[in-house]
Amino acid sequence: MKILTVNDILGLIKIVGIESFFSRLISALNQDFSRWPSFYKSARHATHYAHGVIELMPCSDDSLYAFKYVNGHPGNTAEGKLSVIAIGQLSEVASGYPLMICEMTLLTAFRTAAVGVLAASYLARPESEVLAVIGTGAQSEFQVLGFNSVFPLRQIRFFDLDAGAMRKFARNLSAYPLELVQCRSIKEAVREADIIVTGTAAKKRQSLFALEDIAPGTHIQAMGGDCPGKTELGHVLLSAAKLIVEYTPQALVEGEVQQCDASHIHAELWELVSGHKPGRENAQEITVFDAVGFALEDFSALRLAYELACEHHLGTEMPLIPDLDDPKDLFGLLSA
Repeated sequence: MKILTVNDILGLIKIVGIESFFSRLISALNQDFSRWPSFYKSARHATHYAHGVIELMPCSDDSLYAFKYVNGHPGNTAEGKLSVIAIGQLSEVASGYPLMICEMTLLTAFRTAAVGVLAASYLARPESEVLAVIGTGAQSEFQVLGFNSVFPLRQIRFFDLDAGAMRKFARNLSAYPLELVQCRSIKEAVREADIIVTGTAAKKRQSLFALEDIAPGTHIQAMGGDCPGKTELGHVLLSAAKLIVEYTPQALVEGEVQQCDASHIHAELWELVSGHKPGRENAQEITVFDAVGFALEDFSALRLAYELACEHHLGTEMPLIPDLDDPKDLFGLLSA
């Protein structure tokens, strides 16, 4: 079984390049969402605590089974720990044997940005130049670089309650040919934006901005609301927008649409990808991708990581499964 560590993923990104990796990941997501009926799907299993959540996210087709262990602990950063960490496994369906255990903290950041870009390719105006980022935490730079790989971005407007997080964001993106505009408020950040990414950590119901704060034709990627009782957008804005979700049963419990009902949802993402329903239909529409994160996206990320690791001979083979001459004699290992 192959083990891919953080250093292996970093090596893989260095070999492939960030832009190329985003391109290949978006392509993998597009391929897998286009064959949505081929997957065995379920909402994630979440255990909620007062201070956070721990989740298991499974997804499978008839060849590969994938799952991810992931947490969400907003208070971790005060103790010098990441708010979100993840580990994934990819297994062979035919035998049930695992093929790979993989770090997924970095991969989750990449796949979260990539699925948002995939949705935006159907929902945002192609000429979008101004991206607003509300919440400049650990995933924010990935969002910018993901969108920059597909859209002709010129200006990044950003705001966070944490001034240090904004300085970190600006420092990390200073090498890229983008105009970085640090804003004094959310309203200032979103006012001139073509695309808005919301990624705040607070576990509560919020309305970060109102319908009148944004321009006609704005696309919103709402990725911060990802558990019951946690939202970022108000009901009035949602009612005026075309709403897209990943997986309706999960979104109604965890997403912005927990404030609505299923009739408010225009489509699931796979329906846009496969052409069953239209995405943006005119330049004035407000569109919202209510992205809570779905296990199919982790399946795509793990599948791609395994393919690239095999191609570039990365990772370590480790004997975590007993290798027996007689598969019925497990006890014999103890006397070997």
